[in-house]
Amino acid sequence: MISSDTRMAATLKLLKPLRYRAFCSPFTYGATQSVACWNMRNCTWRKGHDSPENSLCHPAKKVNICSTSASGRILTISSTLPGLEFSRASASKASTLKPGSPRAMRVDEEDVETFDSFEDPRVFLQLRPEYQLHSYNRSETCQPLSVSEGELILHKVTVYQDNLQPQIIADYFCKLSSLPAEQHPVLLSNASFALLCQLSVKNINLFDAPDLISILKAFVSLGIPHSHSMLDVFETKFCHKVWEVSLDQLLLVADLWRYLGRRVPRFLKIFFSYLNLHWKELSLSQLIHLIYIIGESRQAPQDLMKKLESLILKYIDLINLEELGTICLGFFKSSSSLSEFVMRKIGDLACADMQHLSSYALVNILKMFRFTHVDHVNFMKQFGQIAPQRIPSLGVQGVMHLTLACSALRILDEGVMNAVAASLPPRVAYCRSKDVAKILWSFGTLNYKPPNAEEFYSSLINEIHRKMPEFNQYPEHLLTCLLGLAFSEYFPIELIDFALSPRFVRLAQERSKFEVTKELYTLDGTVGIECPDYRGNRLSSHLQQKALEMLWNLARKDMNSKPEFLEALFLLEIMLGGPQYVKHHMILPHTRSSDLEVQLDVNMKPLPFNREATPAEDVAKLRLKHVGISLTDDLMNQLLKGKSRGHLQGETESDSGQSPMKLEEEAAIPMGGSLCNMADRLEAMEMAGLCPPACRQAPQVKLAIQLTNKNQYCYGSRDLLGLHNMKRRQLNQLGYHVVELSHWEWLPLLKRTRLEKLAFLHEKVFTSAL
Repeated sequence: MISSDTRMAATLKLLKPLRYRAFCSPFTYGATQSVACWNMRNCTWRKGHDSPENSLCHPAKKVNICSTSASGRILTISSTLPGLEFSRASASKASTLKPGSPRAMRVDEEDVETFDSFEDPRVFLQLRPEYQLHSYNRSETCQPLSVSEGELILHKVTVYQDNLQPQIIADYFCKLSSLPAEQHPVLLSNASFALLCQLSVKNINLFDAPDLISILKAFVSLGIPHSHSMLDVFETKFCHKVWEVSLDQLLLVADLWRYLGRRVPRFLKIFFSYLNLHWKELSLSQLIHLIYIIGESRQAPQDLMKKLESLILKYIDLINLEELGTICLGFFKSSSSLSEFVMRKIGDLACADMQHLSSYALVNILKMFRFTHVDHVNFMKQFGQIAPQRIPSLGVQGVMHLTLACSALRILDEGVMNAVAASLPPRVAYCRSKDVAKILWSFGTLNYKPPNAEEFYSSLINEIHRKMPEFNQYPEHLLTCLLGLAFSEYFPIELIDFALSPRFVRLAQERSKFEVTKELYTLDGTVGIECPDYRGNRLSSHLQQKALEMLWNLARKDMNSKPEFLEALFLLEIMLGGPQYVKHHMILPHTRSSDLEVQLDVNMKPLPFNREATPAEDVAKLRLKHVGISLTDDLMNQLLKGKSRGHLQGETESDSGQSPMKLEEEAAIPMGGSLCNMADRLEAMEMAGLCPPACRQAPQVKLAIQLTNKNQYCYGSRDLLGLHNMKRRQLNQLGYHVVELSHWEWLPLLKRTRLEKLAFLHEKVFTSAL
């Protein structure tokens, strides 16, 4: 008999996949607790595909999970799947959806933050009848079955278990899946149903393809847990059937596995091998549906994706707006690129009718532009016109993706950014740690402060404090937050102190999926310069050195591969008198880029400070000359008073290649018994020059010559991005004059005569010093 106990019904209801929803108030009933724990873990099977943030409870709309008699409720949480960020209301904006569609919902704050990770990305399946041939439709079930009829079937299973034919077993599954929804959890706990499942496994080799598909549909309707061992047997059987069934059936099976929430890498690998031979047979609907499945599985051989790209071009004029969004999301989720030509075609189609492009599809297309770094000017222009009106109706995850796309493409649209800043503070509680981090990073990267900057930043900083347990789980997000804030000149000291604490540094290195040493080093170096009163935790010297070596190797390799940089270095050496007058190094290593340093004396003449470039024989001669130097009273007075701290810092920085921050710290340490070391430093300075005593003085001017490129500026402007603006700010604080060899000036000059280039460099160096 099927139990009607409502407590048992509520308990077993939990066996149904909850689609990225986590329990915050599980029942006290023991079985329910174990099922709740299983559902809390059901996000972890997507290793390498989704962020594990799915397991955190999120303060969003409450949803009943069982009959009205059940008291348990769950909190809908946000997932990091790209595309899990939009409201049903925003998705229903697509003009192609029927006005009577159940998706036409009233927009309120809770609806905006509600997103069904299984249903909402599948809107495109409603737009062509052909999709019904190879996709699962929940409304498509067998004839409704009464409870008494269900009891009779289960009784037959028990009585005739040894004589049931495969077709009968498949038919029983189909009929039982048509029981009233509130009876499904009860059915899953029934011993006779468990026996029916055992019989299906026992007879697995006797089922034909339609019967197997029918049983799989029943599993979806009943909510069989994706981790059930029985499904292993069915996946293996479908692997054997791949080469025997049609494309429509294969797509349907893949779609059913997706609905079950189960990864089936073996099946997909064989399926993709099949498609490599039969890809030309794909119809338009099959192609779009396949790209959707590939995206959801995060599994795609790149040779197949190239073939699918050629089919996209074949069908491009027949693809509707929502299908464009599906294509972009599928390629984005599977980390598969599209060519610039295809992206421009997609952008052109979207521009032709962007007003009728759903917000969901709009953001998916933006994600792919971000991934491919294609700058479609007309698309971004139209996006800037419609986005401000749509942002209030987007969930915060959708807002995050819009903002992140703008920063990745270096496009500063004040209307869009202002709309984001205005809409966020009232609903900042809906943000995940990732959303807070990416939004702060985006505003900082674009170096833009909105009109409500005080409210905007204070709300996000407060949210960082509230989400500290979550940041402990995802430490890279906290570092992203603090760097984005630093770009914008916000320095929450207590958060910085925590982020640079030995415990958190160790946690970040162990738990983060990313290499965070550079981020820690950038934060530490920035605090050392911009927060002189800071007395909190700092990065260890070991980690500083590790990061310095890593960044210098990258910067040196990058700059030495650029002909325009090598030309500038060569000509500066000629103009100033030799390599000892110019030094290529990282003045501020934590800012991740190198510069050409030049020093001028009080007469605006260059100083030969680059000891590394001095010929070895000249250094030897000078070393002999200075053997036996005496520490007289005059020399000690000169060491302690006569030389400015800035001179010692600048010279030792050049000699050691260390960061100014570290040298400032060393200079602040009492010298005590280190006067001999100071004398040695002075001797080294004199040895480096081969110049008259007039040159052996503190530089009057220190120039940081920077060769810039377009990627350091907002798109189509001369406004520096956040990191590069912060670097210049810090160089100025340390007393450097920044000389910019901008790409719009220097690159055209490369085709001119050497005399013209030297004249340009002479003016830049000596005019900047005045």
